[in-house]
Parts: sequence; C-alpha cells; structure tokens
Amino acid sequence: MRLVLLGPPGAGKGTQAQRLVKRYGIVQLSTGDMLRAAVAAETPVGVKAKAVMEAGGLVSDDIVIGIIAERLEHADARKGFILDGFPRTVAQAEALDGLLSETGLKLDAVIELKVDQAKLMHRILTRAEETRARGEPVRKDDDPEVFKARLEAYNRDTAVVSPYYAAKGQLQQIDGMRPIDEVTAAIDGILETV
Repeated sequence: MRLVLLGPPGAGKGTQAQRLVKRYGIVQLSTGDMLRAAVAAETPVGVKAKAVMEAGGLVSDDIVIGIIAERLEHADARKGFILDGFPRTVAQAEALDGLLSETGLKLDAVIELKVDQAKLMHRILTRAEETRARGEPVRKDDDPEVFKARLEAYNRDTAVVSPYYAAKGQLQQIDGMRPIDEVTAAIDGILETV
C-alpha cells in the first residue's frame, strides 16, 4: 500500500502515519524526519537544509526529491509506504508520479486532513507543552514563530497539491479536527476500498 498524507503542519499527519505503520506494516517516509536525520548527521543534504528548516522555510524540490528517490529504493519501502510531508509542491507531486511510474508503481490513496488553521496554533502550543512536561526537548518546528512561518509557506506553496490530486481523481478528504481515533477510523474506511 502506497499512501500520501496531506495537510498543513500540525494537522496530525505524523500521528496518523504512526498508526498506519502499525496497522499495515508499512514504513512512514517523513521528509521532515529524513531531513532532520540528515541535519543531525551533517550530510551534504543536511547542511544545505539546516538553515532553511530552522527558519521555517521549505527545502528545495531537488533536495527533497533526491532523498525520496533514494529512500524508495530501500527494501522496507517495497512492501508499501506512507509519505508524510511530501509532496509539498506540484513539481514534487509530478516528480513522485515519475518516480513511481519508472518502477511500475502507483499511489493507492491520497488523503488530506482538513483542519481549521486558526485552531492549529493552539494545537502546536499544546504539543510543545506536553513535550516539555515529558522532559523532552521541544522541536524547533513547534516554536510559535517557526510554526507560523511554516503555515504561511504551506498556504503559499503546498496547498496547491490537493487540487493537483483532486484533478486526477485521487484525493480523499477527512476532517482532521475530529478526535484522533475518529480520524483513524475515517482513514481506515478509505483504505478498505482501495
């Protein structure tokens, strides 16, 4: 099973992806996680991406597409995968179509978590507070100013990906503001039909 989860930062894509990994035994390919790992390892891609990520911007298509292409070649991705945080632009969506086509694969579902963006800031602040309460460091992405920049970048650059998949008849939308278990049930309902 090959899935794309769409939605703005804080919509719950990561949470739902983790549940899908457990249920279907497929890997989550989070570009954010892959980029953070590259930054931590100080790889050439990580060095290029670090300044952009810390400012809340979007890393260039070439860097992200290269990371995805490499990752799709790993054995654990052959059974299926969930893309979380990719594609972020129509160019990336087209590149993904090309990557999959080259290997005779296609997406089984593209699911968008629709959310009230005005309420996302509260969600992010709550997530940061819960992280601190557990004694863990708060992700730079959860800083209110960085989050605001990420949300603006999403609305400017990424929101157009949904219409791209809608025009291809692939987009399914779910109310991402519902409780987590209800969102999971709605996603499962979609996946039962593919």
